[in-house]
Amino acid sequence: MIDEDVMFAHTINGRPLETDHGGPMRVITPRRYAWKGAKWIRGLEFLPKDKPGFWEANGYSNTADPWKDERFW
Repeated sequence: MIDEDVMFAHTINGRPLETDHGGPMRVITPRRYAWKGAKWIRGLEFLPKDKPGFWEANGYSNTADPWKDERFW
């Protein structure tokens, strides 16, 4: 899913994001109310089609739409 408000954060106030706050990089997903947020990102893989990640393979929703209460499958 690609939303225009999703962003990768790696700095705050011109300084590297500290580990306690998700550094080296974290994903900010405002429309998912942190249901899809990820901390401590160290790599990024582009795939031709969607593939369930760790949490989705363990019962969490792939879309996680809070307006539809889709936290779990």
